[in-house]
Amino acid sequence: MTSQVSSPAEQADGTVVGEQRKPGGAKDVRRLDRVIIRFAGDSGDGMQLTGDRFTSETATFGNDLSTLPNFPAEIRAPAGTLPGVSSFQLHFADHDILTPGDAPNVLVAMNPAALKANVGDLPRGAEIIVNTDEFTKRALQKVGYDSSPLEDGSLDGYHLHPVPLTTLTVEALKDFDLSRKEAERSKNMFALGLLSWMYHRPTEGTEKFLNSKFAKKPDIAKANIAAFRAGWNFGETTEDFAVSYEVAPAAQAFPAGTYRNISGNLALAYGLVTASTQADLPLFLGSYPITPASDILHELSKHKNFGVRTFQAEDEIAGIGAALGAAFGGSLAVTTTSGPGVALKSETIGLAVSLELPLVVVDIQRGGPSTGLPTKTEQADLLQAMYGRNGEAPVPVVAPKTPADCFDAALEAARIALTYRTPVFLLSDGYLANGSEPWRIPDPDELPDLRVQFASGPNHTLDDGTEVFWPYKRDPRTLARPWAVPGTPGLEHRIGGIEKQDGTGNISYDPANHDFMVRTRQAKVDGIEVPDVEVDDPHGARTLVLGWGSTYGPITAAVRRLRAAGEAVAQAHLRHLNPFPRNLGAVLGRYDKVVVPEMNLGQLATLIRAKYLVDARSYNQVNGMPFKAEQLAAALKEAIDD
Repeated sequence: MTSQVSSPAEQADGTVVGEQRKPGGAKDVRRLDRVIIRFAGDSGDGMQLTGDRFTSETATFGNDLSTLPNFPAEIRAPAGTLPGVSSFQLHFADHDILTPGDAPNVLVAMNPAALKANVGDLPRGAEIIVNTDEFTKRALQKVGYDSSPLEDGSLDGYHLHPVPLTTLTVEALKDFDLSRKEAERSKNMFALGLLSWMYHRPTEGTEKFLNSKFAKKPDIAKANIAAFRAGWNFGETTEDFAVSYEVAPAAQAFPAGTYRNISGNLALAYGLVTASTQADLPLFLGSYPITPASDILHELSKHKNFGVRTFQAEDEIAGIGAALGAAFGGSLAVTTTSGPGVALKSETIGLAVSLELPLVVVDIQRGGPSTGLPTKTEQADLLQAMYGRNGEAPVPVVAPKTPADCFDAALEAARIALTYRTPVFLLSDGYLANGSEPWRIPDPDELPDLRVQFASGPNHTLDDGTEVFWPYKRDPRTLARPWAVPGTPGLEHRIGGIEKQDGTGNISYDPANHDFMVRTRQAKVDGIEVPDVEVDDPHGARTLVLGWGSTYGPITAAVRRLRAAGEAVAQAHLRHLNPFPRNLGAVLGRYDKVVVPEMNLGQLATLIRAKYLVDARSYNQVNGMPFKAEQLAAALKEAIDD
């Protein structure tokens, strides 16, 4: 690398910590505080697997990290085309970080389409590693290149590493009994080996993973390991890579504990299993596969040893119907879906409101409407979760803020559902679901006690002294009705969607009773105990940034940038969206300006304006991608100065 080209971390708020020259002509090693890498190629090039493995080794090494997988909705889009590009971005550092990063310092482009789709995101001076074998005339024309960008000077502002990845991989595997096509499939492992050398990542975990993944095909496992090692050795020996980089573990970023890398969907699945254990109830998942929620079904199906039962239904309606039946039968019942599935489930959610049974409805939000953008992220289901049912059918809403926080959000959703006998929405999204970060495994003593008491006998005495069971006689504190398991002698009662009489649960068309039941169900949700919202305001700011869900990382990163530049700005983030924390109105009233960034057209801002009569300002984005911290910081600075 020439001395005129800045190191990767210098290009995106990173810092060169130090430089070490090796004796005897060995390569230099530079220490950086953080790096952002993006792997990009065809959806069949294994970019998600490559990114996952690099992330796993980075987590093992002890860096803080945040990831952003980005892939097309098609199972296999046309090869070599822009719509078929799949990418995986990883931001890792020696300190606490919050986002996958705004701009990659390093781009690994497996073909011209990957280069063209991603080069616009790179800062000047970034490193580009390209697979030159794929830059054929036909491949270039397919994505609109009139000439090769590797030769026409258009990449002069970057540090370009042309590497014949395919040729080198095939050569490394020439002693294996593989066809050329089979050998070429390992080029992603060659690239992974090269990047692992470049950033001093551990290798043992990847080799162990490959041996496990291809245990039934040992020759394929050995070939992939050989390609991985060849990539490492290429970095060590080639003249084109004169410098490697070290990013120290984030020793000060984490409280003491045992950590693992975890994605949002995996954390959510673990949270649900933990909730069922803490409640001492079997977990039942009634679900229909839908992107980006399907991973929860896949994961929970592995845990029969924890009393988990998974039911893959024929459609969304059957999935939630089975889950509601399981709730009636005494299980911790869950259904998972995304926005289109919520639309189909809405009638049964209304039935759960009427029956007043615990049910966790997990909505992993994606771009809409209709089929929309199945593999992209959005926060546009909030109003659907709040109001997307006929009649007055209030449902509590909980939203996690990071991938690891999905674990705690699942526990909280289960707590509310079980305590108050109500369906609960858990609103995650595609960014959280697929992204990952370090997660501290909690000590069992830290977990909440979610055990419930089923009804076991009569709970009401009639005027004549007869003891009876009233299924809608409520707990005076929570307004929850008793939970009676079918088959318990003496607790027979009627269920169904027609309005119930207060107390007895008998069918009632009485207007006054209906008015009472509607108001009581609303009062039950309004009375749910949730923690007060906490405000981060060290400088007595006049402007508050209010967020919810996955905007936490970009908002916090933007607020940090503004404070570092001398601006006073406060931040608050909502986990509970229905009911709102009781102190939220007082918090909003303390600030002259309230800005609400959302990946929708202003749904939380609409609710805030309506409930608190606050002139909340929306800052919105609906492009299927999370906010960038720099972009958000600029918008917040403009709001502060306005």
